[in-house]
Parts: sequence; structure tokens; C-alpha cells
Amino acid sequence: MYNGLINVYKEPGFTSMDAVAVLRGILKQKKIGHTGTLDPAAEGVLMVCLGNATKLCSFLEDKDKEYECRMLLGVTTDTEDTTGTELTRKSVSVNPEDGSDRCLSEEKIKEAVLSFKGDIKQVPPMYSALKKDGKKLYELARAGKEIEREARDITIHDIEIIKIDLPYVTFRVHCSKGTYVRSLCRDIGEKLGCGGCMDHLLRTRVSFFSSEKSLKLSEIEELAKAGKVDGFILPTSDVFKDLSSIFVKEESSKIIENGNSLLWSNIERIVSDNEPEKEIDDLRSEIDDSQMFRVYTSENKFIAVYKYDAGEDIFRCEKMFL
Repeated sequence: MYNGLINVYKEPGFTSMDAVAVLRGILKQKKIGHTGTLDPAAEGVLMVCLGNATKLCSFLEDKDKEYECRMLLGVTTDTEDTTGTELTRKSVSVNPEDGSDRCLSEEKIKEAVLSFKGDIKQVPPMYSALKKDGKKLYELARAGKEIEREARDITIHDIEIIKIDLPYVTFRVHCSKGTYVRSLCRDIGEKLGCGGCMDHLLRTRVSFFSSEKSLKLSEIEELAKAGKVDGFILPTSDVFKDLSSIFVKEESSKIIENGNSLLWSNIERIVSDNEPEKEIDDLRSEIDDSQMFRVYTSENKFIAVYKYDAGEDIFRCEKMFL
């Protein structure tokens, strides 16, 4: 069985779950999951977890993401993208004399787009997998129901315009978890007074996974047939590469394999990729409460992620990856 992460390039035309189903057939294993769903029409990076790495999904959902989006101004739809039913249409132009419904200068468009940078509130779309009273919103929407949705806190870390070719505006956005780029297009369109929706979406990055290094399902299939797919599966521990590493003593390996708490006396050494190795006694005063660590056996086998409890002066298991 394969264990680890694989960077899949989801092509448009099928769901994220479709991609996982195909991958199960290619790799001939059932234990596969994904995080960060992409709409069927969208494409780009889909982080897929294999084997024991499926336990990573809750960690990966919090990662920032980057997208390239083409927005269509002047059109609104029920799904907030061009796959939905059109609700309103206005003609837009940079020329005030061509009879368009809305004159938009490039400067005004840039000002509107950039105004969304920072911590903002966003109302999620009805056509989403969020739940209300146990029902997914898109199920309610398909039944002709629309309910009030509470605005959620999100962060637009950065946003920049790539191209303006009305009625289309292409922009790049770096955003926090929970951001709907469709809804961002909706809100930009509302601010400009003409409406807007998403025309195309490419996810270029999730955490350290980039689209440049992603593999289409057909490429993964060829690698699997050639017996070379292992070289493209990242170790589970790579997700936590920013954390310092704890290596336990040989006689303490069973402790972490059973998920028990660690005492200082169980630890052989603590290593940070960014700092020179220090003596255990020197580190005790430097470690912060709730600081997270990768934990390895004495034989360099990654076992779990642990969190330091300063009150009890012990390390508690957060997630096992056996």
C-alpha cells in the first residue's frame, strides 16, 4: 500500500471525488482521500492523501491557497460561475460612448479588486457543500430554496490583476481556507455596480504543492505501469517540515507507537532544520507551550505529531500516522 501525498492536477470536467475514484483504480488501493475540493469546471492542484496520510486531511484543510481566476463582469448566475443559470446581464465597457450599461475604467476595476485585500467577511454561495441543519446548501439550492447564510471571516493575503480585457478580468489571489473565489467575483461585481461571476479557475498552489509539479491522472497511470510512481509520492512527514523533530530513545519506541505521552527522559535528541542541534537540558527552557513536533523512533521512522504541555511538562500525542 502507498503511504504519503501525491500532487494531482485535476483537469476540468469531473469532480474531485471522481479523481480519487480513478486514482484508486490506478494505484489499486482503497485508502485514498483528498482535501480542498475543486468544482468540476475548475482545474489545478488537488492534494491527495494515500494510506496512513489520509489522517492528514484535517491538517491540510487549514493551508493557504493560490488561484488564477478569470472573472466575467456584467453577468450574475445562481451558482456564481458561468456553469449556472444566468440571472442578470449588463454590458460593460471602458468607453462611455459605446452605449454600454456600465462604463468601467481600468483604474476603477483595479481599485475595486484591490479593496478586498486583507481580513474580510464573505457570504458563502448557496451552491456549496456547507451544511445547514444537516443539509448541504447545494441540495437546498437544487430544491429551489435559498436560505440566509452567515458571513464568515476570511483573509485575502494578496490579490493582483493579471489582465483586463472587458468583460473579462483575470486576477491572481492568495487566500486563506474557507475562501470561495466564486463569491469573491460576485462581490467585486457588486462593488462595481454591474455584477460578476467566475468564468474559469485554476488552483496554482496549496501549501507547498504547486501546479508546476503536479501530475495528471494519465501521467500517474503511466508511472504506475512503469513501477516509478513511488518517486512522486511525498512522505507524510513533509507536511510538518516546519516543525522541529523529536527522536526518542530506542527503549522508548513502544511508547510513541502506542500513542502514549512522552517524558523528557524518553527523548534522545530534538532537532530543528533551521538551528544547530542543542543539548536536551538547554532546550527545556526554550520550548513554548502547545509547540508541535514531528516524532520519530530511534531508527528514524516518523510516527506521530506531538504537542508540548508546559503545565504538565510532557509531550502529548496529537495525531498518529502508523
